[in-house]
Amino acid sequence: MPELPEVESLAGFLREHAVGSVVARVDVLAISALKTYDPPVTALGGLTVTGVERYGKFLDVDVDGLHLVIHLARAGWLRWREEMPLRPARPGGKNPLALRVHLDGGAGFDLTEAGTKKGLAVYVVRDPREVPGVAGLGPDPLAESFTAGTLAEIVRGRRTQIKGLLRDQKVIAGIGNAYSDEVLHAARMSPFKIASSLTEAEIGELYEAIRATLADAVERARGVAARDLKGEKKSGLRVHGRTGQACPVCGDTIREVSFADSSLQYCPTCQTGGKPLADRRMSRLLK
Repeated sequence: MPELPEVESLAGFLREHAVGSVVARVDVLAISALKTYDPPVTALGGLTVTGVERYGKFLDVDVDGLHLVIHLARAGWLRWREEMPLRPARPGGKNPLALRVHLDGGAGFDLTEAGTKKGLAVYVVRDPREVPGVAGLGPDPLAESFTAGTLAEIVRGRRTQIKGLLRDQKVIAGIGNAYSDEVLHAARMSPFKIASSLTEAEIGELYEAIRATLADAVERARGVAARDLKGEKKSGLRVHGRTGQACPVCGDTIREVSFADSSLQYCPTCQTGGKPLADRRMSRLLK
């Protein structure tokens, strides 16, 4: 799933390649991905791309005051094309095409989504805050206004595991499954630790880990072509998706806890005092 660093890089890429171009037309191939009808998507035709912003994991393409807001969800992606195919777009394939934006001069971009669970969402609105997911976002962890005091206010009184709290977009915007694993590894903190139990020192360490992990990922992704961002993200992860490999900090074996539709990875030595966390899904299977 694209998270804050990848969406920020996509925003930067589109600022460089799309701003100043006129939208020739927009082809919608997966009507389920289009979540709004007023203004119609056809209203974008003939208007100029004037800016691109990021809100959490939402990408906002400003087209002369109308906003094409995109949430790539778990398996969506944006694919830039210097030359759009001349033949009409067709649905289907390994990475089914959901929406295609044609720009003047022949370039443009596709929105695709792999898998059977469809979550890609596209909105055409007059104000990004009309999108419920944007309106409900928590603070951006890379904003200057996001301080250690902000984080202290967030965790205070919350009897929930810190892993889930970091992933809650209404609490902190932009962090998903992968970077929450990376942040907690950098902070040397168990993903199961209860948020309200954090000491002042632990809050400070977690804050520094959030800022440093995300800033480093954003910097690594800066200037990377859209097609290469997924590979760049994977290469920069230290624990997420690396079950069974050696921790780059201490050398212990990275472990995994599986859930119904996701999993987390962590280092026992760095994060849990050497004790493996219970894998609840495996525990149920062994009963």
